[in-house]
Amino acid sequence: MTKVLILGAAGQIAGMVTDQLLNHSDVQLNLLARNGKQRINVSDNARETVFDGDFNDFNSLKQAMSGVDYVLVDNMSSKSATQTIVKAMDASSVKRIICVNILGICNEVPGKFGQWNQAMLDGSIQKHAGTAKVVQNSDLNYTMLRPTWLYNKNGDENYELTTPDQPLKSAQVTRQAVAKLIYNIICDDEPKYQHASLGVGEPNTYYAKPSFY
Repeated sequence: MTKVLILGAAGQIAGMVTDQLLNHSDVQLNLLARNGKQRINVSDNARETVFDGDFNDFNSLKQAMSGVDYVLVDNMSSKSATQTIVKAMDASSVKRIICVNILGICNEVPGKFGQWNQAMLDGSIQKHAGTAKVVQNSDLNYTMLRPTWLYNKNGDENYELTTPDQPLKSAQVTRQAVAKLIYNIICDDEPKYQHASLGVGEPNTYYAKPSFY
């Protein structure tokens, strides 16, 4: 039976992935977050185990990684934390990781939207590109997701994918769609998107900026 560790399990996308996996699969879940036992509401005690900890705590990470097949990282803002995650995965003999990063780290956002995105994110792009390299230069089997600007819309799970050498023109995508993509990667019978970096956008949203700005 597949077991997944979700790091940053109190986050919005992480919560949606948790719900999808509980409702539509038999996957076992380890859920780690700061003060996780206070912040995470467990709905299935037989399938969910909650851990308190953060991404920089090697011992907590290693404990939570026991027996897992996938690690999902819902935040890629810290290079040192990412290095600790990779170290803990190596120590635990866990190889499969799915990371949620940001757009722009591959210089893949064109035109007026690219200019707007660069102005909005400024130094964050370089920082997140550095954390991506930590994973990509490791021996892990990674899927790096680069979702465009996020919003919530129940029932909207539409997404399109781009490779690093393709322009990421979509200005927005729902968190529900990103969660569905992660669910598909974990639950598909055939391995998907291994050693891959994927832009994630909503079809036909090729705007100069997201519609909610």
